[in-house]
Amino acid sequence: MKYAEFIQSVATRPKMAPTLAEPITRATLATLAERLSGGQARDLAAQLPEELRGDLRKPDENAEPFELPEFFERVQQRAAVDLQTANAGVCAVLDTLRDAVSAKEYEDSVAQLPKEFWQLTSPPTTRLEPRRVGT
Repeated sequence: MKYAEFIQSVATRPKMAPTLAEPITRATLATLAERLSGGQARDLAAQLPEELRGDLRKPDENAEPFELPEFFERVQQRAAVDLQTANAGVCAVLDTLRDAVSAKEYEDSVAQLPKEFWQLTSPPTTRLEPRRVGT
């Protein structure tokens, strides 16, 4: 997924202004990096558009243990938006992230988060492929 597609996807999910999608995306990724181990943040960043990789850089290898409410607060402060916009934005970024990276990489990242984070993402969109019978 290219950078513009990523930002557009974030903007259309919670129906937010495109001008808010970029700061919320960057704030969410930076906060996610704090919550993940350094190796996992690097692995995830490697599958993102180059323009977003720096947002997942961390100065150390340790994941910082904080819960979902603090995650939202950090995003709110970084993006300079209200809490409701931050909450909707985090969900949009995580959903877009799930679509932009491999399933394994996304699952590895989510596995490092408390279960309360799992409720933020909607189920993946799956296409039903017709099965071939015979031949």
